[in-house]
Amino acid sequence: MDILYLMILCSVSLAVVFLVVFIVFARKGQFEDDESPAVRILFDSGEVKEKEEHGNKNDKEKGDNNKFEEKSE
Repeated sequence: MDILYLMILCSVSLAVVFLVVFIVFARKGQFEDDESPAVRILFDSGEVKEKEEHGNKNDKEKGDNNKFEEKSE
C-alpha cells in the first residue's frame, strides 16, 4: 500500500512540473504562431532555388542521365 502512495505522489508531482513548464512557455509566446508551420511546407525554400540557379553547368553533356536526375528530385 505504501508503494501506491509513492506512485501517486510521483505522478502528481510530474504532472505539476509539466503544467508549470507549459504555463511558463505559454506566457513567453511559444504557442502563439500556429498558422505558419502548417503553411510553410507549401512554399519553396530558397535552398532549392539556389541549387537550380548554381547547378551543374554541363547539363547538356549528361544526356539521358539528366532525365533520371530530374525525376529523382
